[in-house]
Amino acid sequence: MTANWSTFAGAEPDLAKVVEERFGSFTHHTLATLRKDGSPRTSGLEVRFLNGELWLGMMPDSLKARDLLRDPRFALQANPGEGQSMGGGDVRVSGRAIEVEDAATKAAYGEEVEPPEPFHLFRTELTEVVRTYVEDDKYLVVQVWKPGEPVRTLKRT
Repeated sequence: MTANWSTFAGAEPDLAKVVEERFGSFTHHTLATLRKDGSPRTSGLEVRFLNGELWLGMMPDSLKARDLLRDPRFALQANPGEGQSMGGGDVRVSGRAIEVEDAATKAAYGEEVEPPEPFHLFRTELTEVVRTYVEDDKYLVVQVWKPGEPVRTLKRT
C-alpha cells in the first residue's frame, strides 16, 4: 500500500510538518536507489513539496534517474546538518518514485522550481515515513508511519 504526500499530511499533519521542516532546513539530501545488480546507490538530491506531492527532480539520464526508471523503490534521508544537534530529528521517507511524463504537470513544476532543462520528474508514493529523535536527553524516540496505519511511537532508554 502507498500514499502520496497529501494523504500522509492529512493523516498525520504534525509529523508531516516536522518532516517538511527538516527537508526545508537544507538544500541537499541523500537519495538511495537500487542499481541494476540490486546493490544500493546513494546520491545527493534536492526535493520539493508542491501541490500535495513530494517531488524528485533530476538531470536527464543521471544514474539515479536510470535506477528509478528500472526499479522505482527509493529511500530519502534528510540532511542531518552540521554538528550533532540534528534539530527536529533524523527523518527518512521511503516509497516508489513514479516518473511524470505529463507535459502540463512538468511545465507547472518547471515554472515553480525553474530546474535546468531538460529534467526527469518523479512523483513519490510513500510506503514509510520515519522520524528518530532524542527526548529529554534520555529517550531515543522513533516514530513510524505507514499508509493506512496510525503513527507508531517507540521509546528506548
